[in-house]
Amino acid sequence: MAYPVEEDGFYDEAFEATGVLRAPYRDVLPLLAEADLGELATAVAAGVEQLGVSFGSGAAAEPFHVDPVPRVLDAAEWELIERGLRQRVRALARFTADVYAGREIVAAGVVPARAIETCRHFEPWMLGVDVPEWSYTAVAGMDLVRGADGLLWVLEDNLRTPSGITYASAARAAVDAAMPGKPPAARRSLAPAYEALRSALREAAPEGDGEPFVVLLSDGPSNSAWYEHRQLAQRLGLPLVTADDLYPSRGALRAMVDGQSHEVDVVYRRTDEDRLQDDRGHATWVAEVLLDPCRLGRLACVNAFGSGVADDKLVHGYVEAMIRFYLGEEPLIRSVPTFDLGVPSVRDSILARIDEVVIKPRAGHGGYGIVVGPHARAEDRERVAEQVRADPDGWVAQETVMLSRHPTVDGATLSPRHVDLRAFVVTAGDHLEVAAGGLTRFGRDAGALVVNSSQNGGGKDTWVLS
Repeated sequence: MAYPVEEDGFYDEAFEATGVLRAPYRDVLPLLAEADLGELATAVAAGVEQLGVSFGSGAAAEPFHVDPVPRVLDAAEWELIERGLRQRVRALARFTADVYAGREIVAAGVVPARAIETCRHFEPWMLGVDVPEWSYTAVAGMDLVRGADGLLWVLEDNLRTPSGITYASAARAAVDAAMPGKPPAARRSLAPAYEALRSALREAAPEGDGEPFVVLLSDGPSNSAWYEHRQLAQRLGLPLVTADDLYPSRGALRAMVDGQSHEVDVVYRRTDEDRLQDDRGHATWVAEVLLDPCRLGRLACVNAFGSGVADDKLVHGYVEAMIRFYLGEEPLIRSVPTFDLGVPSVRDSILARIDEVVIKPRAGHGGYGIVVGPHARAEDRERVAEQVRADPDGWVAQETVMLSRHPTVDGATLSPRHVDLRAFVVTAGDHLEVAAGGLTRFGRDAGALVVNSSQNGGGKDTWVLS
């Protein structure tokens, strides 16, 4: 099987620089050696279409692109990832609860108050509201990247509405059906993550008698992750509702489901609108529907409103300090170095080497607005530099990570494509479950360093070996 292993500074997930297969792949890639890769890719695409897996909103929704070549992680590396992500989520939960209570971390000088108060997703209306600490981070999605040295780093934390877990399951189903031979018996299952999510939603409910009534709240087909919303509702046995199905009643929230009215105990919110206040300070529609029952303790929202302060791209730069402050531990997985452009000296230093760093809109998502300095045109670097000077609190900078590459079907051959890993952590009370593998995302275009689905990215099945 021809595959170009180039000594150009990038780490290849499957091959050593000498061209020798890395140990986790020695029972995997040989399965593909005799296969017609073009036919295999066609079979996987047909499986994806049959499953109805799509990404995008409304008429613009397209089949999710799944590559047949799985990513494989061995047990030792995954054990470190699990411990590192659990540690990170515990610290982020402590931080978010602290933001809306005593702000001990600010008083200690570890995180500046400005980082919180200029955060687009800081929610003043949640100050003093009593919610379980863990509910801020009940569902977390961390984006991991591997640099040229082979080390894994956390590029971003996603806590408001992280998506992708059902896409990981769909990728597995489509690849398993098309792959010649059987996957290894030692491959770990994604099923415990769904069980943990079901437990988290029950655990989040306000105290009361009987089984809580839980709904999944979606925008409907206009949401780019509409496929995932339907799949999650089906897997978890939840009614799938939209705003039109909800109405307040005597301090509680009620939902019309199958023609009957039910008092709702827990809302698993997956809407595009994720703020309580809009840019004018007015209540958003989710605030009008959900906020009062939440403040009265009659309703729980997962993740709890206010969690966005912990996935802010500037706050990301302080997570290692949070781990030391709240847990008294050293970070097991490091954050990609992130720079606060609101500090004049830092801003001047970064703009002086803008061709070396990545500039991101602080509240951006989906890969939009990112300028990768080493690969950007001079005019794009100058444009974003002017935007940073005009609104330094609206942007962050990160060191450029030379994203690792992975063998990917390109026509009838294998070619390297850059990858990251969207890993999922589900918290239910004291239990934290890391989904075994998560979703590997890849840039479909040669050399593409932005791998988000909204930026022409695709997904790979991710195997964790026991």
